[in-house]
Amino acid sequence: MHALDRRLETALTLATEAGAMAMRLRPEPGSTQAKLKGAQDWVTEADGAVERFLSDRLLQAFPEDGFQGEEDGIGRTGTLRWVVDPIDGTSNYARGGNRFCVSLGLMEGRSPLAGVIVAPAIGETFAARRGGGATLNGIRIRAADTTALPRATVEIGWSGRRSDADFLALCTRIRGSGAALRMGGSGALGLAEVAAGRQDAYAELHINLWDVAAALAILTEAGASVSDFTAGHGCSEGDAILACAPGIAGAMTALF
Repeated sequence: MHALDRRLETALTLATEAGAMAMRLRPEPGSTQAKLKGAQDWVTEADGAVERFLSDRLLQAFPEDGFQGEEDGIGRTGTLRWVVDPIDGTSNYARGGNRFCVSLGLMEGRSPLAGVIVAPAIGETFAARRGGGATLNGIRIRAADTTALPRATVEIGWSGRRSDADFLALCTRIRGSGAALRMGGSGALGLAEVAAGRQDAYAELHINLWDVAAALAILTEAGASVSDFTAGHGCSEGDAILACAPGIAGAMTALF
């Protein structure tokens, strides 16, 4: 088996197991088990447990690979690096909601090689590897063929790293184009749904590498248009991201 295929197969298995762990640890709706790292920046018991599980199992499977997680940062270095968000959509997860996922991306330097996003509460798994296409539950997916913003649905992510004025201005510009707006609370899932053609764009003024590492591979293999997140400080400090159906890429870039 090709090395990249073997890593993708292992990532699918481990992300599925991690998703099952997250389901077992998911807080009850209305509980107060979750804590705040900052304004609307939630963390739960599951974040640390899932990240440690993935770090340990990936070390066993690929001791030569690096590892970077949201909670503990860069734990190991290597030519290939696994970048993990153990629970993306924690604000939903912490309240017992369903819209959350485990995101597991594989990168070589700044280049995304493969990605797996498992949303266990809704039974969905997005996956891709370079040159192999992108899938949802094993079925090939493609970005939408939308060509006009008045027909488009756009998800916008919020970040405390940018001002409310910047965020609201972006919402106003996109809504003024005629596009419908939505917010789902999970950047990784929002990006994956662009890859699947369920929505036409995802825009966020600041997002971190662990939120997008898996999605970048999935979006590229699904034929979506994606801003060059890794060109600047995206890998080290986070950056803005815009992913969209190719037919509205020019119009969305102008608004963004």
